[in-house]
Amino acid sequence: MAQQEKVTTNGGLDPAQHEAITKHMTHEEHEAAKAAARFGYGPLAHRRGNQGDVSAFGGEFQPGLFKSPEARKFANPAPLGLSAFALTTFVLSLINLGTRGVTGPNIVVATAYGYGGLVQLLAGMWEMAVGNTFGATALSSYGGFWISFGIILTPGGFEIVSSLEALGGTQFLDSFGFFLFGWFIFTTILLMATLRSTVAFFLLFFTLDLAFLMLAIGYLVRVDGKPNPMLIQAGGAFGILAAFLAWYNALAGILDDSNSFFVIPVAHFPWSVKGQQQRGAKGDQYTV
Repeated sequence: MAQQEKVTTNGGLDPAQHEAITKHMTHEEHEAAKAAARFGYGPLAHRRGNQGDVSAFGGEFQPGLFKSPEARKFANPAPLGLSAFALTTFVLSLINLGTRGVTGPNIVVATAYGYGGLVQLLAGMWEMAVGNTFGATALSSYGGFWISFGIILTPGGFEIVSSLEALGGTQFLDSFGFFLFGWFIFTTILLMATLRSTVAFFLLFFTLDLAFLMLAIGYLVRVDGKPNPMLIQAGGAFGILAAFLAWYNALAGILDDSNSFFVIPVAHFPWSVKGQQQRGAKGDQYTV
């Protein structure tokens, strides 16, 4: 019974494996690793017995190894930011698809300011507080995207659309296409940082990247002087996928032993550090 308790405390590893992994850790790193194992997320989160659950690594919005926010007495802000992004993207993508004949994006202005913008920006700042550079950069930037998107579409408030349209031609459509293309480039940069993380995390940025690309081209390559409807709908479809993947990753960060009977899988890439550790390939080189 004592041996079984020791294995459980070590995050599901036998004593020899645990010693090999932790022998070079500082005291602070030991505490962070134990917290990660205890709360079901992080590099030492584990598959427990026959419950069939796996670590909620994707819910941390961190593609690399990290120190647990719990060790800093700070909640995990990633699910909040992911949820804010997901809902706003979901609503806009439905409009881009022309669902139930809705084509005007005005309703998105409210969510772009209040949830996808402000709340996601706050989550990004909290990611900065817990030392997660990727999460802070991504969530704060997409929060800024939604705020700027809301500014562009605010009817009459900033007169951006009307001012560009008053110049004649395709000034607004081209400008908006440039705006979206810039976000495609930024998302591609973030995508590169997810190649050694999890399938769920990678697919979130991959589908979002395609959504930005389709929408940008749709505004720049027009049909009869209007945004290309097929490309706009394609962007909406990829946006729907990105929204549900964001919710999935958010759920992965919310569920733990205290509130759920299971933890959803996020599927580590076999070439990722965590994937190699699971196969025992780099257990003796582990660092937190």
